[in-house]
Amino acid sequence: MAAPKPLCRFWEWGKNIVCVGRNYADHAKEMRSPVLSEPVLFLKPSTAYAPEGSPVLMPAYTRSLHHELELGVVMGKRGCAVPEAAAMDYVAGYALCLDMTARDVQDECKKRGLPWTLAKSFTASCPVSAFVPKEKIPDPHNLKLWLKVNGELRQEGETSSMIFSIPYIISYISKIMTLEEGDIILTGTPKGVGPVKENDEIQAGIHGVVSMTFKVERPEY
Repeated sequence: MAAPKPLCRFWEWGKNIVCVGRNYADHAKEMRSPVLSEPVLFLKPSTAYAPEGSPVLMPAYTRSLHHELELGVVMGKRGCAVPEAAAMDYVAGYALCLDMTARDVQDECKKRGLPWTLAKSFTASCPVSAFVPKEKIPDPHNLKLWLKVNGELRQEGETSSMIFSIPYIISYISKIMTLEEGDIILTGTPKGVGPVKENDEIQAGIHGVVSMTFKVERPEY
């Protein structure tokens, strides 16, 4: 019998990275986007994972790489059409995540009515912190997130400001696609997104819980 896969290294074997857009009203406002009645979803491939110690890679085709700070929810078991009232039973823990975005590419995709894949799904576009077991975060809707670039505070937000709650998001997504153990859901970013450039240092954290540091590099290819 195969040994169980360690959730503490979910990025090595987890299949799906499901991202929620526009889940903070202030971010939707800064992006000049309407607040919607249902979540906006997009996907990243598992090769987007960049655990701490590896760099954030800036694609050659963008001139405007932006940071988006997000709480990630790591699934602990398979779920399909999960009732909202039972959704938290499917959560194994959390991680701090960055949804790195080629903003100029995304803007062009929006203008042309194209998917956001080129802007959101490139290699190392999802830096992640260490895994945080669910028991260490009694209330994921009462967390303070922060991000600094080269020591300057850029993003600061509270998960209490989410438009769609974590149970609602899990239930909503699982009615569209089956979620599996090791999958992660990125729950949206607060306001303050902005550009980074090659050699910048990004520091981010969940206040009192976990922090992480990444360097921005250009890939060699």
